[in-house]
Amino acid sequence: MSTPTPPENHTIVVPTARPPVSFDRGAGVIARVVETLPLSPGVYRMLSFDGDVLYVGKARQLKRRVANYTNANGLPVRIRRMVAETASMEIITTHTEVEALLLEANLIKKLLPRYNVLLRDDKSFLNIFITGDHAYPQLTKHRGARNRKGDYFGPFASAGAVERTVQALQRIFLLRTCSDTIFSGRTRPCLQYQIKRCCAPCVGKVSETEYGDLIDSAKSVLLGRSRDIHEKLTQQMQAAAEILDYEAAAKFRDRIRALATILQRQDINTLDFADADVFALAQIGGQSCLQVFFFRNGSNYGNHAYYPAHDDQTTPGEILASFIAQFYDERLPPPLLLLSDPVEEEGWLAEALSVKAERKVSIQVPKRGSKADVVKHAVTNAKDALERRLAEKATQRSLLDQVARIFALPAPPQRIEVYDNSHIQGTNAIGAMIVAGPDGFQKNAYRTWTIKGEDLTPGDDFGMMKEVLTRRFSRALKEDPDRQGGSWPDLVVIDGGAGQLGAAVAVMEAVGVADLPLVCIAKGQDRESGREDFYLPGKTPFKLPPQDPALYYIQRLRDEAHRFAIGTHRAKRQKAQIKSELDEVPGIGPNRRKALLHHFGSVRAITRAGLSDLEQVPGISKTVAKKIYDHFHGGS
Repeated sequence: MSTPTPPENHTIVVPTARPPVSFDRGAGVIARVVETLPLSPGVYRMLSFDGDVLYVGKARQLKRRVANYTNANGLPVRIRRMVAETASMEIITTHTEVEALLLEANLIKKLLPRYNVLLRDDKSFLNIFITGDHAYPQLTKHRGARNRKGDYFGPFASAGAVERTVQALQRIFLLRTCSDTIFSGRTRPCLQYQIKRCCAPCVGKVSETEYGDLIDSAKSVLLGRSRDIHEKLTQQMQAAAEILDYEAAAKFRDRIRALATILQRQDINTLDFADADVFALAQIGGQSCLQVFFFRNGSNYGNHAYYPAHDDQTTPGEILASFIAQFYDERLPPPLLLLSDPVEEEGWLAEALSVKAERKVSIQVPKRGSKADVVKHAVTNAKDALERRLAEKATQRSLLDQVARIFALPAPPQRIEVYDNSHIQGTNAIGAMIVAGPDGFQKNAYRTWTIKGEDLTPGDDFGMMKEVLTRRFSRALKEDPDRQGGSWPDLVVIDGGAGQLGAAVAVMEAVGVADLPLVCIAKGQDRESGREDFYLPGKTPFKLPPQDPALYYIQRLRDEAHRFAIGTHRAKRQKAQIKSELDEVPGIGPNRRKALLHHFGSVRAITRAGLSDLEQVPGISKTVAKKIYDHFHGGS
């Protein structure tokens, strides 16, 4: 179920003109808005004088909820500060309270308001997928929408856990992991059969019924019935040994050992519930860590740590409620949520999640029994993770202090931007920027630029860097001329030597940001790591001691920029190759191209596909399939 969009009968309250700085801010603005508000549910946004969203909130009754902000004496310091900055408000009424909660979560994730609890490092978790539209189902990893017919098992908290589980299932049940295209094109068993990770159904080494039994057993393991399969394999091994078929017994033994790896990882199991997510909060020194554990079919599918951004005065209940609403904005909740702390408006949150999941979702804060033990274990993990993070941040602060000392900065940098280019003889040229600070790499701030300069000669790295820096800082000046936001760097690092430094200095002066600290880092003789030269405007190049921790830190920044630039360049080059080959075929647009790639996996597989295979692709008619086949096979 998708997140509701604002209903048609919504009300938006926005000042028609920018209010005077000296008057129209704070409780007075809010009081005037309250006069026009209904007693219906909805979502409100508080805006600063510059139009930035300060806070997004929900309400059962808008008029009463927003009116609370007009009495500053009863508000926490954090809320009073927010009210003082409020210059206008936007109001959206909704049909129901549940719709207001879901819309609030959607807007918080989209707008990232300063005074809300923000979910950081959100991601789409991996699942294990067994296809359901083939006589011999495929075992594979899956991320994203569940559009294809089959069985999905997850979510798993890490890609490593999925990879290990898939490999174990291969060794136990000899299931195929190849795509349908590769499967249909095989004439003899592949390497997976030779190393005993596949039973080669592609060439008839196993019947459809026998393979179906293997698939059913694999599903049983993924559904938490591993011990039943373990007993079955043990009985088969003993039966083979009794008739002196030691080769078969050895095969069953190896499969039992592989199954043991899955049993060992299911270290927290409970009989009290099948599917549940556990949310455990730990706080130290104003910092918070939320550990989310995933349980499916009574088995532990792993965990992931989050570090939500919030104000020091935000309560655990507020953090959990806001976090959970955002967490399930783009994913379906299980039937049960186990929490370490009570949340505000628990019934409202449970009702909203039930609407989204289209089934009942309950929220519990267990105090005793196995459920409480699971939550306690999760809280311990949250505390341990937070302590490690605080220790890492202390080390990070020390490194930033050293960077400030080395490059004569007035204070430890809070935002370091590192730039690099990537291209092959000038083609598919990309400029990339990565960002780092006290919390490590800020991947949501990474940026890339497609080099557009028509007057650049192929391979002109200086010209490319000039274009990237010009576009970056011209836009920054346009969006934030007073440099009040957090998007301005305290240090700019460029991968290059004296030539890159000269180009960068010229750009900074031309744009009008020559005061930004700038440094170029170039590998030394023989491009040996550890012998880098550092170039600063108006100073003699210098080296850092080979064992200097700050040197290792700057190398990490440089290498991350290089990795990001190369990865983006390769993706762009691959996309260009795909576009050039498929776009030559008449009748192939974006939707059909996507359907073909989803079905075959690669352009190369499409070019080799037979006519009957092409006709089986959803959305590809026989006429279009014939055009594709003739194009790649020279037909008339």
